[in-house]
Amino acid sequence: MTIYHPDSQAIIPDGMRRIADAYQSSPAVSVPGAGLIFVSGQVGGDEAGQPIADPEAQFVAAIKSLREILEAAGGTLADVVEITTYFTSMADLPAFANVKERFFTTTPYPAWTAIGVNELALPGLRVEIKATASLKNPDGPQR
Repeated sequence: MTIYHPDSQAIIPDGMRRIADAYQSSPAVSVPGAGLIFVSGQVGGDEAGQPIADPEAQFVAAIKSLREILEAAGGTLADVVEITTYFTSMADLPAFANVKERFFTTTPYPAWTAIGVNELALPGLRVEIKATASLKNPDGPQR
């Protein structure tokens, strides 16, 4: 679902409404006319919102969450121009890179910054992914 505001548009897929309301934040915000989508940090949680224990499965779920938001905005992972990943252990970087290359398959690949942190929002989270996308159709999804 997309909510329109005079200066920006909140991108909130239906399955993310509860969390967006609870934390008074948007999974993503688009800038009309510019075609830019700013995606909040996405994590790999299960249906109950708890971190997935298996690292690879958690990384896959986080990227799929990012993809869901971009699709709600009328884009794809190919529109991502920049990602920032926050890791609770930099030892996870190679495994994440392997998962990432399965999803980001078109060039140019997004610019990527990987940062090590002490902790994330929930115990058990290993990565959080923040992204910026530039849509090829800056007017947003076709209706």
